[in-house]
Amino acid sequence: MATKIRLQRFGRKGYAFYQVVVADSRAPRDGKFIERIGSYNPNTNPATIDLNFERALYWLQTGAQPTDTARNLLSKEGVLLKKHLDGGVKKGAFTAEEADVRFGKWSESKQTSLLGAKSKLTDAAKKDAAKRLLAEKEVNKTKAEALAAKRFVAAPVVEVVETPAVEVPAVVEEVIPSVTEVVAPINEIIAPINEEVAPAVEEAPVVEVAPVVETPIVDETPAAE
Repeated sequence: MATKIRLQRFGRKGYAFYQVVVADSRAPRDGKFIERIGSYNPNTNPATIDLNFERALYWLQTGAQPTDTARNLLSKEGVLLKKHLDGGVKKGAFTAEEADVRFGKWSESKQTSLLGAKSKLTDAAKKDAAKRLLAEKEVNKTKAEALAAKRFVAAPVVEVVETPAVEVPAVVEEVIPSVTEVVAPINEIIAPINEEVAPAVEEAPVVEVAPVVETPIVDETPAAE
């Protein structure tokens, strides 16, 4: 039976992830499979690959043919390299120990490159976050300045007008002394009259009021026999 290593799609629209399966080459893409040997999630950065290394190597050695995408995944995980090294050992090109040393060096270089890639992504994410924070601060500052400008009301400028001094006409100054001259003779006429009236008021007879005589109350009720 011809077998294939392929990807089965799962998830939802806009967020798809895949299972790495071994299936009959005649089976539909998302149909029945023989064994699930891993998963692949391209939604993370970097993409997440979870692979059963030993089972993937076993199926490759038994003749399973990977699809193009599955081959790329197996190559990234070193399964294809391990198969190649095992083939060289069988042919006598080098020993198993040398094959292990070569695979160990490849694993170390892979880990170093993976850490470097993650570090770059982290630095890029930090820089992007700093840029977005700075842009947000600028926007908030602009909004605050616009709001302050709306709330600010300029104080009106009051012009001080000097009132001119009012000059008293000469006619008014002449009238005031003439009024004083008219009132003075009238006061001289009224003064003797007030002197004659005052003694008459004082000599008026005092009318005595007769005291009120209280009348005794007689009890006319007959006495009881």
